[in-house]
Amino acid sequence: MRAARATHGAALHPFSVEDPADMFAPLLKKLFGSKNEREVKRMLKTVQLVNAFEEQMVALSDDQLRAKTSEFKARIAKGESLDKLLPEAFAVAREAGKRVMGMRHFDVQLIGGMTLHEGMIAEMRTGEGKTLVATLGVYLNALSGNGVHVVTVNDYLARRDANWMRPLYEFLGMTVGVVTPFQPPEEKRAAYAADITYGTNNEFGFDYLRDNMAFSMEEKFQRELNFAVIDEVDSILIDEARTPLIISGQAEDSSKLYIEVNKLIPQLKLHVEEVEGEVTQAGHYTIDEKTRQVELNEAGHQYVEETLTRIGLLAEGESLYSAHNLSLLTHVYAGLRAHKLFHRNVEYIVQDGQVVLVDEHTGRTMPGRRLSEGLHQAIEAKENLNIQAESQTLASTTFQNYFRLYNKLSGMTGTADTEAFEFHQIYGLQVMVIPPNKPLARKDYNDLVFLTADEKYAAIVADIKESMAAGRPVLVGTATIETSEHMSSLLVKEGIEHKVLNAKFHEKEAEIIAQAGRPGALTIATNMAGRGTDILLGGNWEVEVASLENPTPEQIAQIKADWQKRHQQVLESGGLQVIASERHESRRIDNQLRGRAGRQGDAGSSRFYLSLEDSLMRIFASDRVKNFMKALGMQPGEAIEHRMVTNAIEKAQRKVEGRNFDIRKQLLEFDDVNNEQRKVIYHMRNTLLAADNIGETIADFRQDVLSATVSAHIPPQSLPEQWDVAGLEAALQSDFGVTLPIQQWLDEDDHLYEETLREKLMNELVAAYNEKEDQAGAEALRSFEKQIVLRVLDDLWKDHLSTMDHLRHGIHLRGYAQKNPKQEYKRESFTLFSELLDSIKRDSIRVLSHVQVRREDPIEEEQRLRQEAEALAARMQFLHEEAPGLEQPEVLGEEIDVALATAPVRNEQKLGRNELCYCGSGKKFKHCHGQIQ
Repeated sequence: MRAARATHGAALHPFSVEDPADMFAPLLKKLFGSKNEREVKRMLKTVQLVNAFEEQMVALSDDQLRAKTSEFKARIAKGESLDKLLPEAFAVAREAGKRVMGMRHFDVQLIGGMTLHEGMIAEMRTGEGKTLVATLGVYLNALSGNGVHVVTVNDYLARRDANWMRPLYEFLGMTVGVVTPFQPPEEKRAAYAADITYGTNNEFGFDYLRDNMAFSMEEKFQRELNFAVIDEVDSILIDEARTPLIISGQAEDSSKLYIEVNKLIPQLKLHVEEVEGEVTQAGHYTIDEKTRQVELNEAGHQYVEETLTRIGLLAEGESLYSAHNLSLLTHVYAGLRAHKLFHRNVEYIVQDGQVVLVDEHTGRTMPGRRLSEGLHQAIEAKENLNIQAESQTLASTTFQNYFRLYNKLSGMTGTADTEAFEFHQIYGLQVMVIPPNKPLARKDYNDLVFLTADEKYAAIVADIKESMAAGRPVLVGTATIETSEHMSSLLVKEGIEHKVLNAKFHEKEAEIIAQAGRPGALTIATNMAGRGTDILLGGNWEVEVASLENPTPEQIAQIKADWQKRHQQVLESGGLQVIASERHESRRIDNQLRGRAGRQGDAGSSRFYLSLEDSLMRIFASDRVKNFMKALGMQPGEAIEHRMVTNAIEKAQRKVEGRNFDIRKQLLEFDDVNNEQRKVIYHMRNTLLAADNIGETIADFRQDVLSATVSAHIPPQSLPEQWDVAGLEAALQSDFGVTLPIQQWLDEDDHLYEETLREKLMNELVAAYNEKEDQAGAEALRSFEKQIVLRVLDDLWKDHLSTMDHLRHGIHLRGYAQKNPKQEYKRESFTLFSELLDSIKRDSIRVLSHVQVRREDPIEEEQRLRQEAEALAARMQFLHEEAPGLEQPEVLGEEIDVALATAPVRNEQKLGRNELCYCGSGKKFKHCHGQIQ
């Protein structure tokens, strides 16, 4: 290895500034002990209670030990708490582990299990047995019968851990299920009904969204979200928190229908009336320019029905308003709006064969933006363009808001303490650092900093050769796939045999990682590759045995003996050597890489190789520092090594982590607005699904719609001369399908005031609806009501999601007007949501009032809805991509983009520790962003 030069602390002043407040932290810790130490001491008392049960459990037969589960469930049913059961239940799980797995939980693992049960995050070093620790908290909480979800980062680990621990759980009388993508519905439903369910964060999240798109309670998968244990919790709740889960669907291809309907629209004529009601031009439709609405009148409906029947789109004698023709009616109205309300070079332009919308406020084009409800396709048909299939968001959520739905949440990882502030701030989770079972023997060397990247890579290759010559296994960690491939090419030139992992094939990478501990083995991996699989010194003898067909006891004994020799050889040579080619933005990722070595007290070492050309160093180490290093007289290939360099780099990483935290927090603040709306809609939907009769809901809808309609045409406390009676009559015809002579009533009755008029109108509407019920049958209409409201709700919710996306994309521009984009988003989204709720009521009533229901219609409608749902499911896309508008800036040193700057505008003066934080939280700076910085 190249010689490294040590320098004096004073020489590195440009890198680091100490916080005076930190000087007192060690003294306070010495006097009172850290919070973590106090928690460990508290739990050690419970560990003693668990140990006291051990002798009693050892004496039980297998059947008696298994019967303990039934006993615990009975005690819970009588009101005993899980906390009180914990010592005995943990003792049972520990004894079962000994008998089934041949593994006894250590005392520190019992502390880990308690941490999970108490809804905290257990930070445990690599090799401390996190998978075994989980069995304690999972078993205890599964006793309630409400289900426990064990969440992993990929499908391979979900299946592996479930199969590994299944014998233990089944020995104790528990059922185990695994949820995977593309699983048959019945199999998935059974997996969720199990006591313990394994799966990935993506699959749990997508199933939650799918459940809220179901058409019956029987189609749902998940029960109430009770308790979740998240493995690699930092990866799921931190790294993936900026990426929302989105189910998007491609609308059914009905381009031919748009083309046929497009031919019909020009034949329709505008209906014009004078103020007194005299018809000056009889036609088929009316336009309200103020509200930008277009409506077919009776003559229009009749003409459209006759024309559609003639061209074969409508069956003979069928009504356009019958249940199974509603989709056709939607196409007609889309075509009507496209021709009569949207004009070329005004609302849109045609560019490169596509319809491009024009922003009415700015006059700028909006490429990529599309109108919903088939309107964009109708305009494409009008302009004789290629009709594109519609793709829209059907449902979405974020991991932050999904996992906060659980009654209790916990997690495990080897590295969480650096993100403790965020875990507490966002999820309300405390981080508990679990003491290792054996003292850490790994040596973590100071970073080596070179002038150039080429010098750094040359030093890494030299270190690899030296370590391999000593018989040590070597793991080289890289931040990117590109770097790993560059390292591989250098090693190929040197003729050094190695394996490369790029985190693409989980099963394959786990096998390679399992054998990466053999003497002289060299593995290059991106930092996250193979996570969840330990590197065993000497290799993994169990994998060797599994590769043999029907191995004999002699073969197994020989494999074990060979492994023991290799294991001892690696230990004597110094254990696993971890070499990192650069620092990651996050200290946590660096710590994960270090944690590959030194598992369970084994020997090992780690070293980070850096250069001033690395992105982190290039941005945070100024030219002055580079010149200073050159002034030391450093020769090519020589490195600088000092603890203060390492500290300075970690300080730079903390700045990046703080900024990334702001990005994730901001995503959450925006999605919190969506989440409140999501909860209201999903609650409304679930209530509809669970109800046998929604007659009262329809009555409430009718009351609200009538009230809004009357208020729109008869302003409160207005004089009769100010009433828009003709408009009210037209609105009642449009919304309720009834023609009422309101003006005649008023002429005949001088005492018919606003309130009495409302009562009279309601009585008429109820009578008209009761007549429809008599014709269709009460049972048929009740069933039909439920299906129609569900359909209306789903369609309008999808459109609302699209509108919210558009609002979100442009909201940052309000910052230029000195407005807080976050507050503007909340205000406008509230208005949109209020309009959505009104539209659900109005559209449901409008369809139910106009539709002609036959006794067989509900069955046909339900079958049609199911067919549409199945067709939609086949076209669904499940996306987990970067949050729109929240992309990571390519250069770490840049300020957060204006799109992210939703905090109040402020000057960049330095804040005192006791001043209010700039983010607007109301907390002091030292208790908020000051903790990060």
